[in-house]
Amino acid sequence: MNRIFVKAFVLSLSMAIAGFSADYISPEYMKLSPDGKSIFITAATSKKIFVLDIASSKLSSKINLSVNPNGIAVAADGTLYVCGGGYDGKLLKISTDGKVLGSVSVGHTPIAPVLSKDAKSVYVAARYNNAVIKVNADTMTVENSIKVLREPHALALGAEGKLLFVINHLPATRAIDDIVAAAVSVIDTSTGKVVKNVMLPNGSTGVRGICAAPDGSMIYVTHTFGRYQLPTTQLERGWMNTAGLSILDGKSGDYVNTVLLDDVDLGAANPWGVEVSPCGKYLFVAHAGTREVSIIDRVALHERLAKAAKGEKVTEVTYGSDSVPNDLSFLVSIRRRVRLDGNGPRGVVATKDSVYVALYFSDTLSKVKFDVENPKAVEVALGSKLDLTKDQVRRGEMLWNDGSMCFQQWQSCASCHPDGRTDALNWDLLNDGTGNPKQTKNMVYSHLTSPTMVTGIRPDMKHCNRKGLTHIQFVVRPEEDAACIDAYVMSLKPVPSPHLVVSKGFLGLGKGKLVLSKEAKRGKKLFAMAGCVSCHPPAAKGPDGEHLFTDMKTYDLGLGVGNEEGRDFDTTTLVEVWRTAPYLYDGRALTLQEMLTKCNPNDTHGSTQSLEPDEVDALSEYILSY
Repeated sequence: MNRIFVKAFVLSLSMAIAGFSADYISPEYMKLSPDGKSIFITAATSKKIFVLDIASSKLSSKINLSVNPNGIAVAADGTLYVCGGGYDGKLLKISTDGKVLGSVSVGHTPIAPVLSKDAKSVYVAARYNNAVIKVNADTMTVENSIKVLREPHALALGAEGKLLFVINHLPATRAIDDIVAAAVSVIDTSTGKVVKNVMLPNGSTGVRGICAAPDGSMIYVTHTFGRYQLPTTQLERGWMNTAGLSILDGKSGDYVNTVLLDDVDLGAANPWGVEVSPCGKYLFVAHAGTREVSIIDRVALHERLAKAAKGEKVTEVTYGSDSVPNDLSFLVSIRRRVRLDGNGPRGVVATKDSVYVALYFSDTLSKVKFDVENPKAVEVALGSKLDLTKDQVRRGEMLWNDGSMCFQQWQSCASCHPDGRTDALNWDLLNDGTGNPKQTKNMVYSHLTSPTMVTGIRPDMKHCNRKGLTHIQFVVRPEEDAACIDAYVMSLKPVPSPHLVVSKGFLGLGKGKLVLSKEAKRGKKLFAMAGCVSCHPPAAKGPDGEHLFTDMKTYDLGLGVGNEEGRDFDTTTLVEVWRTAPYLYDGRALTLQEMLTKCNPNDTHGSTQSLEPDEVDALSEYILSY
């Protein structure tokens, strides 16, 4: 029953990378060497670290790894700390000659390691454990686990290393709350405790990048800025999604402001990596959706923010701090957008005169000299030239993340479905009228659980994808593009739930498998007793044995409110329900416990009202194990 959880998500591998790997390279994270002569590059899908010689713009070496890397940190002596892997993620300590000096388990999908100010500790974001793990850099042992909000995605140290800033990828709120936004968790490094969670502006989600100024005085955060309160009737002037750069004080942890990275009639979709030049004069942002890098005059940016804080006129729109997050002209004349030769800009690293951007889908880097008036991107090849025409899955993933094909480049499919999942926002789509916003759905197994949409209004996933291009991106694309997007969605596989545990194996020997916890096994019995199995049958399977946990029917359970009262809703799959909060069609339930109790007063959604609190917890644990 649980075999599905041990299957790893594997990208289609069809392109040979000459001299280095049979897989795609997928460059993602980068760090500069201590001497400034090399750049270390993580190859996200080929278990390697590539080393680029800056002087020659050629690869000088590679380091083979046991896991696909999710981030890298570099100590002053050149020692590398690389994290990677999935459910049983590792932090590896690697010498300058590529020898593994140590390894420690650091949770589910560790990402973006950061060295402490004194280099005695390494902090790692354990993405699906919702935690930051502190590791002793010398002994490679875990010293602390610090709970944060939801899917920590990257870290940065503030002034003097006293505060650690942690970006949470998604909102951890009810979708019907007044403010629905992701937050930055601020940790006091001396106590190892979260001292505050700084909420980003309403609609902030898909938080991908964070960096600190060289002196740690300012922290910069990139994210999608969803205008989810509006019906999806148009795209102009950022009606649906804009690109945000939020700024926090690196000394106090306080929120400063958010500026828009778009122009009035040209979006800058899906900002990702962010970096400040060593001199502190420039700020760089990679735009994963529009194949660009922004070069921002950081000094001028803060001068404008200071004027706005004083209530002085900055632009025709901004006369105060509150106006800044809605001003599409705020960066005019102090920002340059440079088009890159390639697709999927993610990681960013800066030298004294150039910024390098990792292009995930092109297996290249782009080098841009930022101290010239009209900078041009120069491609730096990491492997052979890619041809994705023969690989529908990889090309579909690229198109899913490509906002440049959207009308005015405001958004991509990934803006609302990051990683093919959910942005945790309610959107008022036009397929079932207006004034009835609903939760963004997870795309995993959407091709196996027709009809689609929460009301079952579309016959299948393929219709959804084509309607999405027409009515969400406002474009007409060739059928071959839609077919590639279909292939990508169909390739998505569930990530093993963090609620599973590792068995001891037969007679305690060998590597154990992921299985239900003791609490979840108890919940499994309650799942049947409460009648959940009638609509979410464990026996329901796809053509390859995929457990679907849905009868694929619609029901009126009395859950509809307002003009949705009396409406039938689709029986959603329980696969990956652990990562799709909040719950119900409008996200009114923050947790499964809340959904099963407060939001089920008449026992129409399973017979749960008679359950004791510990039984509700056990039932929730079982459901969350999928």
